[in-house]
Amino acid sequence: MKPGKTGIARIIAAGGYSWQGLTAAFQHEAAFRQELFLALVLLPMAIWLADNSLESALMIACLFIVLIAEILNSAIEAVVDRFGPEQHELSGRAKDMGSAAVFLSLVNVVVVWALVLFF
Repeated sequence: MKPGKTGIARIIAAGGYSWQGLTAAFQHEAAFRQELFLALVLLPMAIWLADNSLESALMIACLFIVLIAEILNSAIEAVVDRFGPEQHELSGRAKDMGSAAVFLSLVNVVVVWALVLFF
């Protein structure tokens, strides 16, 4: 077995793979682009509207959770679609669960922002 990269070379390679994943999500996933736009609009608002740095951190963290959930959902969908277009109960369940994760992350944004801004 050929040894893999180690040390800083491994970290640099991992950063490159991560960048490729972000680029692919942006290029191929309309939902990711929409959620990224929303995050870019809401991020400065989180800093401006929050009363302290903890509130800002909570508000910003929720936005990142949405982006993370969308990327994971897109990855699940890509893997399922890779194996073919035929309908299968487990494939549908996997896609539905990924979609549910994105939905819950969006609900989380609404709840956290409402709590910070109105209570």
